[in-house]
Amino acid sequence: MKNTNIIYHAASVTRERRNQLNNHKSVVIWFTGLSGSGKSTLAHSVEEILFSKGCRTYVLDGDNVRHGLTSNLGFSNEDRKENIRRIGEVTKLMMEAGLIILTAFISPFREDRIAVRNLISDGDFIEIYCKASLETCEARDLKGLYKRARLGEIKNYTGINSPYEIPDNPELIIDIDKESLEESVSKIVSFLQTKSIVR
Repeated sequence: MKNTNIIYHAASVTRERRNQLNNHKSVVIWFTGLSGSGKSTLAHSVEEILFSKGCRTYVLDGDNVRHGLTSNLGFSNEDRKENIRRIGEVTKLMMEAGLIILTAFISPFREDRIAVRNLISDGDFIEIYCKASLETCEARDLKGLYKRARLGEIKNYTGINSPYEIPDNPELIIDIDKESLEESVSKIVSFLQTKSIVR
């Protein structure tokens, strides 16, 4: 229930003024896909390119965020939903601060990703689906989590005993099984340039 005694305070330094100062548009780039599909690697690799161009950037990574902001949440469907809700609100604030936010979250449920999209100004939420087969993700399982999920040691593991809902209309699809990291990064940066987000 919302507190009716809270009044929104409009700032004089706006997102638009920050974008002018930064010389680029602030947006949310939302990487989604199975664990092991390369979301974090892609997000950090794209950030490196953008940073070298003088862009103000920040990567929000699923594992890192669960050490702090969402450390009190588990992996039930309800907790996953709340996890993404909190991240959505944080990305919105950071975008208003003038940053290009790159997020790397499995975010398995379509409804939750749509809810975040609806928080963000039209056209400023860029969903990138990291498409990778389960076989590829399991082969890249450096943490051994898929193996543990197969053994029943981890419950509600996405792709094994909890569903992943593929995005209906993502802005970009990166085919992890077919595209190299360099090709994928180039594809994403070119998309951002085409949309006049960065130069």
